[in-house]
Amino acid sequence: MASVDDVRAGIARANQQATESIAALQQASSALEQAQGSLTMVTQGSGHADAEQANGLLADAARAVDEVAQTVNAAISKAESYASGL
Repeated sequence: MASVDDVRAGIARANQQATESIAALQQASSALEQAQGSLTMVTQGSGHADAEQANGLLADAARAVDEVAQTVNAAISKAESYASGL
């Protein structure tokens, strides 16, 4: 069985990796928002259902990525709580 220090070190490594993933998720969210902005600009006023759906789907994707980042933050918090209780 791993020592308490080993478990804490493992949690710290996992949390570091999770923190790095949040940065990547934030970058992805920003890229999706930029894509949506670009699409909106070029399709504005077209009234075409496909363009509107594509725009909505990009917005949904950006929101989903933000939700994933929030979930990762919650996981980090829970892991830190667990480590502090050891």
